Amino acid sequence: MSEKITPLSKLKSMDQGILFMLLSALISALNGAVAKVLSESMDPIEIVFYRNLLGVLIILYSFKKVSVSFDSSKTHLLFLRGVFGSLAMLLFFYTIATIPLGEAVVLNKTSPFFVTILAYYLMKETLTLRTFFALLIGFLGVIFIMKPFGIEISFEHILGVLGGFFAAAAYATIKKIKNVYDTRVIMLSFMGIGMIIPILLFSFSSYAHFQLHSDPIVWVLIVIMAVISTASQWFLTRAYSLSQASIIGVVSYTNIPFAIGFGVMLGDSLPDSFTFIGIVLIVLGGIMVSKKDNKKGT
Repeated sequence: MSEKITPLSKLKSMDQGILFMLLSALISALNGAVAKVLSESMDPIEIVFYRNLLGVLIILYSFKKVSVSFDSSKTHLLFLRGVFGSLAMLLFFYTIATIPLGEAVVLNKTSPFFVTILAYYLMKETLTLRTFFALLIGFLGVIFIMKPFGIEISFEHILGVLGGFFAAAAYATIKKIKNVYDTRVIMLSFMGIGMIIPILLFSFSSYAHFQLHSDPIVWVLIVIMAVISTASQWFLTRAYSLSQASIIGVVSYTNIPFAIGFGVMLGDSLPDSFTFIGIVLIVLGGIMVSKKDNKKGT
């Protein structure tokens, strides 16, 4: 007698990496919404600092519960993961504060294309005609979102794409160190460096200003953001550790409708026709790149 398949059993049989990525996508979109609200009262660099400060405290507390060993053989990659991830976060939070939330998230989702390009130049992987076409589609989508037709290209949109590049570099390092370091150690390197970079900007840049805030609502939002963003990073790191990056990359695009929905709730307008076409092209190109990677891994 065959066992009856229930919705719960189907859920349990799903790839754990996919479930972790879905949770990360939803929480990440919510985190972006909280960051957008905070940007009305705080500089984006301040948001990054406080978010990582509380995140570091959470991770350090977890070490008291379950300790981990440390391997120094890949320290340089651990450091690079922190630098790349921190730069990606700084640029992402800046674009969240300056352009609609959905657009900021979409531009950040150009990272799979940069992963492919980095693999071609650094790892000498083959760039097929199909992959080249997928990259062309994806970056055509970026052009539609930036809407440079007869007007000056937005500096904020350029920074959003640059954030996607640094996110790609950060994801690549996760795959190199996932079997060497505990997930919390990888997160701690990211958040620790994510505190140091804002401190350097506060100290040596005239564009960044640090201030103490007295509004309790601001602090409540900071705590909420730190908790949910730490959870999102944990789910993200676990997802890339448990499943093929190609599959996780496709699932990560669920972040886009979540972000658009939260953005509309916060007052953003719905995407216009050019932006919508750009979103579709970026998702289509990303899926094509992921399918190429998936075939290569089988």
